[in-house]
Amino acid sequence: MARPRLTATPEARHEAQNAPRLDRTATGKAHFEVLDGLRGTAAILVVLFHIQGITVAWEGARIILHHAILAVDFFFMLSGFVIGYAYDDRWGQMTARQFMTLRLIRLHPLVILGTALGLVSYLVDPFAGAAQNVPVRELLLALSLGLLLLPSPSLPNRWGDTHPFNGPCWSLFQEYIGNIAYAFALRHMGTRSLGILAVLSGALLVVCTTMLGSIDQGSAWPSFWMAPVRLCFPFVTGLWLYRVRASLPSIRLGWLPLTALMTAITAAPTLAPVAGISMNGLFEALCVVLLFPVIVHAGSHSEAGRGMMGLCKASGRISYPLYITHFPFLYVWMNYVANDKPSDARMTVIGLALVPLLLAVAWAAYKFWDEPIRRRLRQVWLRRS
Repeated sequence: MARPRLTATPEARHEAQNAPRLDRTATGKAHFEVLDGLRGTAAILVVLFHIQGITVAWEGARIILHHAILAVDFFFMLSGFVIGYAYDDRWGQMTARQFMTLRLIRLHPLVILGTALGLVSYLVDPFAGAAQNVPVRELLLALSLGLLLLPSPSLPNRWGDTHPFNGPCWSLFQEYIGNIAYAFALRHMGTRSLGILAVLSGALLVVCTTMLGSIDQGSAWPSFWMAPVRLCFPFVTGLWLYRVRASLPSIRLGWLPLTALMTAITAAPTLAPVAGISMNGLFEALCVVLLFPVIVHAGSHSEAGRGMMGLCKASGRISYPLYITHFPFLYVWMNYVANDKPSDARMTVIGLALVPLLLAVAWAAYKFWDEPIRRRLRQVWLRRS
């Protein structure tokens, strides 16, 4: 006897047609939507931290998101996880050169845009006065190296930054180093070896961060040595987490609870030293070593759900554009606050207005620069391959 065919109601068909679809990689793999959303959460926390910190002249007691700098370490861990997911099973058909080409296509268009915005910001900032008058040759050197994402001699009024036109590019430089390490070494390592490397690099991170009193190191020349220390543990651990994901207990918390946890971490107060030991540095290091692996693992097992999927997709898409384009605008904001000395009320109004402005810039950068350029470059690469 034939079984009756089930027919969906018009309402069910309408919901199915209008449900948000998962983003997919170029090879058709589904994105981890909650991890995409958490990447957006981290980027927004960084932006809010920078805006509010500038508004209060970086007075520690008045800063709200004291530990938002941990977002960089979270990005490194997400990167290691996603790199493993996207490329571990492709090495039979892909060379290291092809891998690096794909990573350049993914990351470098926004590096160029962020550096160009930083140059414009440096040249036309109306609030900098004479603090940024430098010889043309120094500007050209910083620009040339910046377009290649290489560190350059710092410029006046840029506080020793290794990437003076766009400070956050220091972490992208480390991202490139992590990608190179993956292509030539980490992908060959077994799970056990990765775990040992993660433990050793985690111990080094804890010691260095506790010694320095804060993990907020690596972006300027005096602490440049700390940048690879910050990269190693989270990147290797992210790759290890992907490799062992199926064998670990499944944790499902969802985007909102994980976002709340990340926000609570960044909003925790700075801690006073105890018996000569920096509790603040120890807290930040332990967040990276203990809490971030749990958050990434839980995010990889969680589902955004119909109500949150659209938001997770949108925040994931603009997270990188937001991170890489916001600081050139905040250089101007910083000089305005420092030199014009506006009232607290005016600073609050402008600071709040900066949030939608920077989000709009990030969306435009994604829609009209990053997405079309990457699409075109990938088409060219596929034809030549």
